[in-house]
Amino acid sequence: MTRWMWAVTLVVLGGVGCQQEKKPVASTRAEIRTLGNATVEFIPKDAQHPYCLLYTVSEKGVIRQLTMTRENRSIRCEPGKRIYNSSFRIPVEEGKIRAYIFFSDQRIQAGSVAQQLYDLRDKPRVTAMDFRLPGSVSVEQLEFTPQPGGEAVPDAVTGTTDLPENPEATPSEEEPGMQLEPQGADARPSPPP
Repeated sequence: MTRWMWAVTLVVLGGVGCQQEKKPVASTRAEIRTLGNATVEFIPKDAQHPYCLLYTVSEKGVIRQLTMTRENRSIRCEPGKRIYNSSFRIPVEEGKIRAYIFFSDQRIQAGSVAQQLYDLRDKPRVTAMDFRLPGSVSVEQLEFTPQPGGEAVPDAVTGTTDLPENPEATPSEEEPGMQLEPQGADARPSPPP
């Protein structure tokens, strides 16, 4: 056989042996459940880190932290249950949003994440490597476009969430020593135990 016959044989055999490689579908860490034209819930999927932070960035550049707590740290997020046990109403006038859910193996401070997200707001896709965060962290980015009109969903939170309904409640076992103490001139010493 001549050289060109070997080349043709290799090309034919290579074409037969190679099938188009299918890209694996990237599994998502969470999903958006739409409740109305502008109301959504964020649901973590199985096998995620136990803590999370949720932010939205609108087309107009407004960044909102939706998992605001007294300590301003990440919250416990259970698979299959809506984050913060809340539905969120997205302002229609701000346009399409990108939701960023930060799953972590430990509770992290939300303020530094917000600042870093602000610095990266123009980047089309962010990963956990773009952030300076302690421990093991993964990021899920989801998109939603609110539509005008529709029925109002009862108990939906607009923008950012508020403090828990019972701020006087004692901290859970998960959050030892997380009570806020008065600061400044109004600070009163606590009675000895």
